[in-house]
Amino acid sequence: MSTAPARFATVTTPPGPFTVLVTTDADGEDVVLASGWTADVGELLPVVHRDLRPDRVERADDLPVLAVVAAFHDGDVAAIDAVPVRQRSGPFLTDAWEVLRTVPAGRPDTYAAFAVRCGRPAAVRAAAGACARNAAALFVPCHRVLATGGGMGGFRWGTPVKRWLLDHEAAHAPVAA
Repeated sequence: MSTAPARFATVTTPPGPFTVLVTTDADGEDVVLASGWTADVGELLPVVHRDLRPDRVERADDLPVLAVVAAFHDGDVAAIDAVPVRQRSGPFLTDAWEVLRTVPAGRPDTYAAFAVRCGRPAAVRAAAGACARNAAALFVPCHRVLATGGGMGGFRWGTPVKRWLLDHEAAHAPVAA
């Protein structure tokens, strides 16, 4: 268990309250541990890996990452791409979360296509599991993966939030080359 305190803040977004939990890395930069559409940081703590989970959390009046959240909601859907995130698990999940960050805004994958993107085409259920276990929603955009049959699939924060995010990204995504 980590001994450093983490900070959190909640901001209002079109699909609902969004809370982000950050820690500070060795260079003094904020790193996202968890985030999601809730006003209760207590909903985020259980999804943080036990080795990264802070002993205590402190409410912050403002966090620099909130400017990125605002930019995303204002239409800069690529603003989230460079936000540092720290998650921990086994090799497949860790790699899958990095791969999720390469799924372009406005061009969602299916779980099957995401499994291929992860280099394990037969691992569709594992790919879906990586989305389900993602603690850093928005910054690791698991909402960009849909059911293979074209349905929404699941989303920890609810399918209405997922639908809003997909529609928002489709409306604001850069045109593919």
